[in-house]
Amino acid sequence: MALSKIGQIALAVSDADEAEKFYGEVLGLHKLYRFGDLVFFDCDGVRLMLEGTTRQVYPGQGTCIYFMVKDIEAVADKLKAKSVPFDGTPHLVTKMSDHELWMAFFRDPDGHLLALMEEKR
Repeated sequence: MALSKIGQIALAVSDADEAEKFYGEVLGLHKLYRFGDLVFFDCDGVRLMLEGTTRQVYPGQGTCIYFMVKDIEAVADKLKAKSVPFDGTPHLVTKMSDHELWMAFFRDPDGHLLALMEEKR
């Protein structure tokens, strides 16, 4: 047996309505459906499930969702224009033999760490 593609990522959020707006309208993810306080988005074949909860939400330490993009600077600028708080600017993480890896980190309304990443060739 071998595990392969991730099918779904679950993320607890304190307000399903606010999270639905952030991930759908601000980040522009395609919403699949909503069932109560569960909101599902498609991330190029991987489902993101946002679970609204009344429990205290603690942003996961060591947990980050990375979104692959083209033109990281332009995407970061568009999100900043929508008041998305970034922890810094897009920056070079490492140079590989065939590409450079660039990242920019930001947070959702609950403080979960998210990132943009681009493999520049």
